[in-house]
Amino acid sequence: MKVTDHIKNANGNTQFSFEILPPLKGQHIQSVFDNIDPLMEFKPPFIDVTYHREEYTYKDLGHGLLKKQVVKKRPGTVGICAAIQNKYQVDAIPHILCGGFTKEDTENFLIDLDFLGIDNVMALRGDAVKSETYFKPEKEGHSYASELVSQIMELNKGNYLDDALQNSSATNFCCGVAAYPEKHLEAPSLESDIHFLKKKIKSGAEYIVTQMFFDNQKYFDFVKKCRNEGIKVPIIPGLKPIATRKQLNIIPQRFNVDLPEDLILEIVKCKDNSQVRAVGIEWCIQQSKALQKSGIPVLHYYSMGKSDNIKAIASELF
Repeated sequence: MKVTDHIKNANGNTQFSFEILPPLKGQHIQSVFDNIDPLMEFKPPFIDVTYHREEYTYKDLGHGLLKKQVVKKRPGTVGICAAIQNKYQVDAIPHILCGGFTKEDTENFLIDLDFLGIDNVMALRGDAVKSETYFKPEKEGHSYASELVSQIMELNKGNYLDDALQNSSATNFCCGVAAYPEKHLEAPSLESDIHFLKKKIKSGAEYIVTQMFFDNQKYFDFVKKCRNEGIKVPIIPGLKPIATRKQLNIIPQRFNVDLPEDLILEIVKCKDNSQVRAVGIEWCIQQSKALQKSGIPVLHYYSMGKSDNIKAIASELF
């Protein structure tokens, strides 16, 4: 079922969803199930699975020669999504990136998803690889998420890259995209960011999931700006509880997210990370309750491969 249908069928009730990371290379699929199992009692209508593009290392062969080696740290998102849908009978939403994909790679990825009965995707540009300062698209790939959305919509019309496939069946993907209530790190302004978000919606995206935020007013202000710009699709808030003191520095730097002063002061007073975890959970519970009270259709949680704190939050809400 499509994400948009799940929202319509909720009849005004707030739903619970979450996002997981693929396991590290060498880990079994059971490590994924172990993180999902504790959260199934909250009846998530869908579960997002992130995609981690290949990275490269260079091996010194001597004499000034380097050999480029591909490092794939995590197993494929497609297989994990298929396993989740088969085991839990819950819609799995794979993330699909511009980075690391040619248009042909993207089409093949989508054909596999369609074959497996996976009819939701999250279209993202993706980050630059660690060796690059700025994002660089693949040759014959997409530079922007809006272009990726357009390709997905063309497949929904039965338009394939290969002329020999033009009589093939049309797909029926529901496409989500990301948004940033405090603007993307690379965007010159929030207004500019919303301009390009609107472009993604015009290309065919049907819902939005936001980056994490810790001040609900930032989300409400962002939604208002989007509505004023004619963006009418559901805007699902993304939430994450802080779990370690180190995240006070990492989150603002990596995600361009401001932390409220009250939250910072509470964490600074903590003696260890177990106390930080408790503060993070309580803050996220209060955030969630306020969002739930305002009639938000879905609350989406970034689990980062750990479910214990997400379960503690969901137990207070769902």
